[in-house]
Amino acid sequence: MYTKEFEIRWSDIDANRHLANSAYINFMSHTRMGFFMENGMGQQEMLRHNIGPVVFYEHIYYFKEVFVGKPITVSLELKGLSEDGMYFEFVHNLYDSQGKNIATCEIMGGIIDMKQRKLTSLPSELLSRLSKIEKTSEFKVLTKEDTRKFDKKPKHLS
Repeated sequence: MYTKEFEIRWSDIDANRHLANSAYINFMSHTRMGFFMENGMGQQEMLRHNIGPVVFYEHIYYFKEVFVGKPITVSLELKGLSEDGMYFEFVHNLYDSQGKNIATCEIMGGIIDMKQRKLTSLPSELLSRLSKIEKTSEFKVLTKEDTRKFDKKPKHLS
């Protein structure tokens, strides 16, 4: 399983003196980008294909507080992927220095064409590399409908 370890810095702490929710998001993003870079899917490769990843949603579930002074480990698993690589869903688990699960996050996103600003398929060689991520036991092939489960605007915005 792909993992990255992070030191908790003073700047990662919020007013309650525990890890800020924005730090969780940054650590998870850094973990995904680390996998991408280490597997030939870094910025240069994305630029060559004129594509980039976008996030549709991130759902974080917090189990235990995290404080300065102890490292955390963030894992990355693939929960879903469309046949053409346009849509992806990852699961991150965060563990304290004792290996206890302190949080989990489901993130869904897609690949956009950077010029047209529209969703697009992942080039086949990148799709093959992305498929190397360890899959969760709930892995499924995603469809457009899977990305629309939260497609309702609040009434005051309709």
